[in-house]
Amino acid sequence: MIRSTLVAAALLSAVPLAAHAGDPRREAILAALAAQARADDAAFAGFDAARGETLFRSKWAGGDARTPSCTTCHTDNPRQAGQNAKTGRPIEPVAVSATPKRFTDAAEVEKQFGRDCKNVLGRACTAREKGDYIAFMAGL
Repeated sequence: MIRSTLVAAALLSAVPLAAHAGDPRREAILAALAAQARADDAAFAGFDAARGETLFRSKWAGGDARTPSCTTCHTDNPRQAGQNAKTGRPIEPVAVSATPKRFTDAAEVEKQFGRDCKNVLGRACTAREKGDYIAFMAGL
């Protein structure tokens, strides 16, 4: 019991306070991502919203030419609704402040990152990248 409490405390300490506040389902997703990030890199020191913002705003060359950046579909302002660049389908704002249910369903989070990372970056996102991105969006 004490060991599991210490492990949980260590995992949660890796999540920034801005991203940590709010829905316990999002907290659990971030804790799982932190555990994976730590397993991938022993030097992992926590998620960083600034890295998440860089990921969101950067233009990438490896993915689909129609989606070189997250901003292509989600706009430069994550608090605004976006539009799928391929289908034209409307997309709810990605910022947690505008869409509080964002990043609360683990299966949906994995589905979205799985598809969107491949389309934008041309590869799977790392656990750290996913956590950084969520930290950025949860802080808005």
